[in-house]
Amino acid sequence: MAKIYGYARVSTKDQDLGRQIIAFKDSGVPEENIFHEKETGSNFDRPVYKKMPVLLEEGDTLIIKSFDRFGRNYKEIHKQWNLIVDDMNVNVLVLDMPELFLKNSPSNTLMQRLLADNMLNFSAYLAEMERTNTLQRQREGIEAARKRGVHLGRCKNPLPENFEEKYTNWKGRIISAREAARRCEMNANTFLARARERNT
Repeated sequence: MAKIYGYARVSTKDQDLGRQIIAFKDSGVPEENIFHEKETGSNFDRPVYKKMPVLLEEGDTLIIKSFDRFGRNYKEIHKQWNLIVDDMNVNVLVLDMPELFLKNSPSNTLMQRLLADNMLNFSAYLAEMERTNTLQRQREGIEAARKRGVHLGRCKNPLPENFEEKYTNWKGRIISAREAARRCEMNANTFLARARERNT
């Protein structure tokens, strides 16, 4: 007997899968048949996604909420879509784009498939372009922040109150770097790294 499944995905740990899961339940997907994970859409090397082909059988239906939840890599989207629809004969339904419902039956005319394929091409293009544009905006934002002097990355621990004194003693060859680090309660490598910063 054919089964119905849902696949939900978000990119980061702090994003919520709830809206997608609710949409699947409203579409009749049993809770135990909902795949979900928090992984990037840039490729299909996702732990949960890779389990689906083992469970999907001919005649089953796979539902996704929106096309970008499936993936964001144009070439890989086509490869995976054709694997599921053509090779495995599994129906795919995109809730936000019901035109992409590719039902493998004689009633699915060549014209319907042509329209669906064109929609697939355009949707895959938009999905990857959105990812490309997001990465570009991130790079531009980082570069703009650097030019403004904004410190990026992990904040460094504040220097000990006696750092300047021990740094001066070390510079004057009164004590060794190891001894200066010990008196500052710092690792020797950390002391030298912060000392080099002091010299720049």
